[in-house]
Amino acid sequence: MTTAAFPLDSRSSISPLHRLWRRQLHSYPANARRYLYLCIVVVATIVQYYELYVQGAVAPAILRQYDMSFMFYVYTTGVASVVGALASLVAGLADRWGRANLVAYGLGFTGAIILFGLPNAPNKMTFGVLVALLSLVEGMILVATPALVRDFSPQVGRAAAMGFWTLGPVLGSLVVSAVASNTLRHLHAWQDQFYICGVAGLVVFVVALVGLRELSPPLRDQLMMSLRDRALVEARARGLDVEAARRNPWRQVLKPDVIGSAFAIAVFLLIYYTAVGFFVVYFETTFSLTDQDANGVGNWMWGFEAILLVGIGFASDRLRVRKPFMLVGALGTIAMTLVLLNQTGQAHTGYYHLAFILMGLGAFLGVTYAPWMASFTETVERRNPALTATGLAVWGLILRLIVAALAFTAPLVVNALDPLVDNGPRAQAIQAQYGPQLATIQLIDPDTAAALAKNPNDLTAGLKAANEVAAGAHLTQAEAIQRLLDAKKVPAADLAFLQEHGQQVVDAQRKAPDQWRTWFWICLGGQVVFIPLIFTMAGEWNPRKAREREQAHERAVAAETARLGLTAD
Repeated sequence: MTTAAFPLDSRSSISPLHRLWRRQLHSYPANARRYLYLCIVVVATIVQYYELYVQGAVAPAILRQYDMSFMFYVYTTGVASVVGALASLVAGLADRWGRANLVAYGLGFTGAIILFGLPNAPNKMTFGVLVALLSLVEGMILVATPALVRDFSPQVGRAAAMGFWTLGPVLGSLVVSAVASNTLRHLHAWQDQFYICGVAGLVVFVVALVGLRELSPPLRDQLMMSLRDRALVEARARGLDVEAARRNPWRQVLKPDVIGSAFAIAVFLLIYYTAVGFFVVYFETTFSLTDQDANGVGNWMWGFEAILLVGIGFASDRLRVRKPFMLVGALGTIAMTLVLLNQTGQAHTGYYHLAFILMGLGAFLGVTYAPWMASFTETVERRNPALTATGLAVWGLILRLIVAALAFTAPLVVNALDPLVDNGPRAQAIQAQYGPQLATIQLIDPDTAAALAKNPNDLTAGLKAANEVAAGAHLTQAEAIQRLLDAKKVPAADLAFLQEHGQQVVDAQRKAPDQWRTWFWICLGGQVVFIPLIFTMAGEWNPRKAREREQAHERAVAAETARLGLTAD
């Protein structure tokens, strides 16, 4: 039998250098230190998602830099998600190896890739490999961080803590949008976005390296309902059989409630990951927003989602229930997805109209996600509290596989994106610069244009072209001839580009709204699937029953504490 025997706190016996690796706490920390550790974890999570999402803010520039097709870029993201999914499985070993070192040293690795690797990649293949390496490490870190939040937050207070943790992806997206929308006007090089992000990542790495700690296995392997359980948890830890608690970990957590709820949130968040990966392109190509405005309109979504994540987390803890919030949030998300779906194709929709829609969508996503994270960790604890990281690894695996599926399938459903992203910007630039000249050229019969292209000095063809322009634009022949002379300003290379790709871009612009609506229906289907799987998760629907269960637990803890002669905190 393997038992734990340790002093309540051995910090004084460890040198400062050893503390950079030996991070375990052998007694439950006081509130001030506990909040410090939670704060470091939340900031680390925000930075990780900032690093993960930063490339989306400057994707068009990256495509141009490496002569990379949009499909290559998206499929690179899909492969990286698969790599991250496999890394999530490895992160399940954090139940054995610990969480804090994985987070701290992983931050250093990812910060270095962002600061030194990606902005200096010599070609698109190197860029893709570095993105995959980034996802490999982040796949592990983003399982370890919610495990740390769970360890330092009893179930009473778990939703608020998870609300702060889920600020990671939301504030990560918000930081990307805010930095890009405020710096792209004067920092034109796309690499500057990576330099800013990389410096932020390495600063947080230093903070985590020095300050982050974790509970020892005997402490974290127990279920803690509230801080009143502290003395009993520490007493039990002295005799806990850690190895027995972790035996056959995958067999213990691969259960329908764990797998089903992980799948439910993954498909529910299809609309969220669509926003992260494609909304900038969607707003630019569907509503003709600039890069800055396409990033800026996203700030409304991320900002409102962040507010609701924390606010609903506190409300869920106060009422002691998770499921009602998940249901309301899911229904609201469905409603706002329908609004966005119906707005697609109305090209004259204004910036603030879109912002209002995104505010509602972000708010309802926040109402859903924080209670879900709390309920999921409690669902895993219902199976075995010693296997929290293993359960979160299942969630991470399924989530990233769904994200990979999104990356591979979304461009097939919205196949208009490829020509719009690859050729649309140049076609629009040519049109903006030579609009009147191109309008003149379009009035010329194709056969006449072909004759002039073959022999620019063909007087018969030239006269015919002048007559066609005069008739089409209601001009005199002299005015038509002047228009034809002016049309010669259009470079031959630009004309050749438009002849090759112009119709593709026009067709793509026509098809894109219907294709986006089809994709949003798929996202809505995932939201519908989420609702029945709420019922498989741990927790009560009725606040009164939840309080009764908590009171029964408190009486049991008080009785055992008294029997052991312990003093409750």
